[in-house]
Amino acid sequence: MGEQPIFSTRAHVFQIDPNTKKNWVPTSKHAVTVSYFYDSTRNVYRIISLDGSKAIINSTITPNMTFTKTSQKFGQWADSRANTVYGLGFSSEHHLSKFAEKFQEFKEAARLAKEKSQEKMELTSTPSQESAGGDLQSPLTPESINGTDDERTPDVTQNSEPRAEPTQNALPFSHSVIDRIFFSFSSAISKHWEAELATLKGNNAKLTAALLESTANVKQWKQQLAAYQEEAERLHKRVTELECVSSQANAVHTHKTELNQTIQELEETLKVKEEEIERLKQEIDNARELQEQRDSLTQKLQEVEIRNKDLEGQLSDLEQRLEKSQNEQEAFRNNLKTLLEILDGKIFELTELRDNLAKLLECS
Repeated sequence: MGEQPIFSTRAHVFQIDPNTKKNWVPTSKHAVTVSYFYDSTRNVYRIISLDGSKAIINSTITPNMTFTKTSQKFGQWADSRANTVYGLGFSSEHHLSKFAEKFQEFKEAARLAKEKSQEKMELTSTPSQESAGGDLQSPLTPESINGTDDERTPDVTQNSEPRAEPTQNALPFSHSVIDRIFFSFSSAISKHWEAELATLKGNNAKLTAALLESTANVKQWKQQLAAYQEEAERLHKRVTELECVSSQANAVHTHKTELNQTIQELEETLKVKEEEIERLKQEIDNARELQEQRDSLTQKLQEVEIRNKDLEGQLSDLEQRLEKSQNEQEAFRNNLKTLLEILDGKIFELTELRDNLAKLLECS
């Protein structure tokens, strides 16, 4: 059957900086599909990810690999063959846990496959020789990555409520009255929510800047903390070595005192940094709460805009009905004027007939 995808998810892909071996370098501009592949012919599991036509992850799973969760949404593993460390940033903790479970499962399967292969070699007692193309990777296309992607979600359609139609007996309003009522109501609501949105955007920008600065400070302090710990361990080892040298007991004692003071200062510095990290974590939590409030107000603003659109539709319908009523009234006035003109003519004719009959009576 060749190589087939057996599990897929989406994540942001990173690699360790080959120069510093500390900083992460993003290899994808957005979340991409990351898939587990199984090659049944060679009994090999691989992790593969493509960004367009470029392979940004091509890692063969071995029994000695370990997938480490470094945070709630980030995990990493080292690939000795590629001489690098891969990192994945997921959208949720659930997706990270699912990927880690699959990693452990396929790692165990790779270990069992290796043991079975070794048992076969021992039973046959003949050295197995790998083919020259054994380590070549099978060609992949972006379409082959779309395996069992557990990130896909069904589309949700929202049915809008039917709009209430005006009754047939609604009184006609003039254009000016309707326009004043609608625009005064709409402008008041729009100004209020626009002010709220502008305030929230300003707060969001400030909180985002503070969050980025806090995150950068936390990373820097973590690096300093690791450096302090390494320095403390080195100093402890140096103290032990100096204590073993009996010929320099006085110098060792003095140096030991200085080193102990240095260690105490470093420990106090570490405590201060840990307290600062806790404070920054609280600020990050507060920023997240404010972000949730902003999202809630944005949703309310969208609902008000939808309601305004409904009111505009009702206003358009009323204007059409008003125009139709005015046209009917104008036609009625024209018809009535025509009837009055005909009636005036008939009255004039009757008057002449009456005068003629009176003259005839007088003549007779």
